[in-house]
Amino acid sequence: MNMDIISKYLQFLRKSHNYTQNDLAKKLDISRQAVSKWETKTAIPDLEVLLKISKLYGITINDILEPKIQPQRITDFEQITAIPEKELKEALEQFDVNSLVTALMGASPETNCFCERMYPDINFETIRNSIGRVRIETVEDMQNQIIAMINLQAVDGKI
Repeated sequence: MNMDIISKYLQFLRKSHNYTQNDLAKKLDISRQAVSKWETKTAIPDLEVLLKISKLYGITINDILEPKIQPQRITDFEQITAIPEKELKEALEQFDVNSLVTALMGASPETNCFCERMYPDINFETIRNSIGRVRIETVEDMQNQIIAMINLQAVDGKI
């Protein structure tokens, strides 16, 4: 469960239904501040509110907590090299450096070089060594989270 993706997805759902934070708060019988906290990764809706959100948008609670973002921009992690650097950095800033390095552990040398050129201040080798060995499932999960964030920002009109 990635709070960054959940918060962006909740914001995307609200905006795609043309609701302001106040509109959504009234529909859910909560405060506008609560909606703001979800969208800024400060909090996550409790179970009762998640149920109301799922009914409002016609999706499951699981869809909210683990959104399946339809590919809009990329379908494979290797495709990140085709995204303009400024836009890619905007998506990647939602993740910490260890997460990016973990995702790159399963990427081609070309994709690794691309990211290392994009972030010259980061010592990728040192971070890789400090992380050590990781399961392929962990690498794939991190790659999928990055793909989802890029696609969510594309849907949201940012990329």
